[in-house]
Amino acid sequence: MPRKIAAGNWKMNGMKSSLSELRILEDKHGDADIAILICPPFTLISACEDTPFDIGGQDCHTAEAGAHTGDISAEMLADAGASYVLTGHSERRTDHGETDALVAAKSQAAYNAGLIAVICIGETLEEREAGQTLDVIDRQLSGSVPQSADALTTVIAYEPVWAIGTGKVPTTEQIAQVHAHIRTRLQSRFDDGAEFSLLYGGSVKGSNAADIFAVPNVDGALVGGASLKAADFSPIIAALESV
Repeated sequence: MPRKIAAGNWKMNGMKSSLSELRILEDKHGDADIAILICPPFTLISACEDTPFDIGGQDCHTAEAGAHTGDISAEMLADAGASYVLTGHSERRTDHGETDALVAAKSQAAYNAGLIAVICIGETLEEREAGQTLDVIDRQLSGSVPQSADALTTVIAYEPVWAIGTGKVPTTEQIAQVHAHIRTRLQSRFDDGAEFSLLYGGSVKGSNAADIFAVPNVDGALVGGASLKAADFSPIIAALESV
């Protein structure tokens, strides 16, 4: 069975004082039987090592080391205490022009360093309105997920770009359609395709989490802004625990 994961992406937010939020989460969910993943900025990864949660980076370089000023390698993330890394987040694809091929190379670098890659895919509003959603998903899955991927090393996060931070959420029918499509494609490509964890991301909050987690093939969530405060993230975690 796919592992259930509640993942929080802090993006470019968080100072040392923000770690107090993790202490609150620990009090409430420290013994959870689901995976709780926190992806803080690089500066806080080492400081999160003494929490009971899984820790991830928000990006990595394709190279192990070298003349790449300002970049972080997957090996460095692992050395700092991370066990996961996000690759292909829509903000990286949009703001930094990351291609599917680059996302695949970063994901392979994650595997090489012993990290689990959370590979993000999703369509824009224009692509959704043009009826191209499943074509985009097919292209990104094919181009972004290395052939060496398996359910132990890879998580797929579906994040419709138009729903990230906008308050807009696809209907449960739309989420179900895309997640079922992803599952079918993974099963056709990988022997353990039925075991990949599939996360939904895009304006997930405590008030809609239970409905989203009831959708078939939704194994958890990749949460942005609502993961910054324990009071907002805790109800999402609780909803996943109750599924």
